[in-house]
Amino acid sequence: MKIGFVVNQTPKEHPEYTTTGLALAAHKLGFEVYYIGVGSFAYLANGKVGAHARQAPARAFRSAHTFLEAVVEAEKKLVDFGRMDVLWLRNDPSIDMDKRPWAQDAGVIFGQLAAAQGVLVLNNPDGLVKASSKMYLEYFPDEVRPRTVVTRELADVEQFYERENNRIILKPLRGSGGKNVFLLDKKEGKNKKQIIEAIIRDGFVIAQEYLPAAKDGDTRVFLVDGKPLEIDGKVAAIRRVQAPGDLRSNVHQGATVKTPVLTKQTFRLIETIGPQLRADGMYLVGLDIVGSKLMEINVFSPGGIGQASRLNGVDYFTAIMQDVEAKAKAHKATRTKAKKDEA
Repeated sequence: MKIGFVVNQTPKEHPEYTTTGLALAAHKLGFEVYYIGVGSFAYLANGKVGAHARQAPARAFRSAHTFLEAVVEAEKKLVDFGRMDVLWLRNDPSIDMDKRPWAQDAGVIFGQLAAAQGVLVLNNPDGLVKASSKMYLEYFPDEVRPRTVVTRELADVEQFYERENNRIILKPLRGSGGKNVFLLDKKEGKNKKQIIEAIIRDGFVIAQEYLPAAKDGDTRVFLVDGKPLEIDGKVAAIRRVQAPGDLRSNVHQGATVKTPVLTKQTFRLIETIGPQLRADGMYLVGLDIVGSKLMEINVFSPGGIGQASRLNGVDYFTAIMQDVEAKAKAHKATRTKAKKDEA
């Protein structure tokens, strides 16, 4: 089984990243593992799509650190995706938004070509086009998401701010990692115009109702094919608690990770949105939940599975890759049958 992991830039990957955990688990299961930077794609003269990829050496590794080190040191070689079983798009377009705008959509564009040539592409690139911004949340029922306004007009935000009793969350429509996320309340009222305009300058702003439960952090739950990732009754999830004085729950912004308490409300929310995620081909996602509301759906490179594994004492990485292997075999069998039927 051959699998390619698409990342922003291979040398900038980290041993603790979820992508590294997935790739190492695949390697241990006997997969041929390739790392592909979004700048390494190639459309070939024979009409096929491929990439200049780094292959993980065929030897055992004692740690994620030594594994990734060996991948980074590997020579790039041209790989035809026609020989690839799975292509997994794990790059984060928002990282390339400022300095490498040409790279932002490369994963989805070449992923669509690979899918058209029969490769199993995760997450589905057509679905990722739909889910490529935080606006994806608005495709789901009102009861699972906070009240929201998306606009580039200052007056729209100011009216929403007043309707929400002078307490809202502001963030850019495109972006990740907690960048440019603000709590706008009476205390910040005097800077209201400057804060809103700072976000609007770079695109659309999302204004959301403030959820009091957010002060206790959020819960990230991982879904596979629209259902909770679970081993022995232990659901893959983490609770992220903000650093003192910070409203962001991003771990790299100082948040700490704890074991979450998953409620009936949490599972009802998942049951409500899971079928749509599956229909859109969102194979692996991370849901960020505050109270009974869905704050964000992470579809490109949701992180935290390693932390969930450590908290629960189970190996979610291997479970995911075993499922991917079964999915790839079923995909191949379906294509083989379709070709026979055509003949």
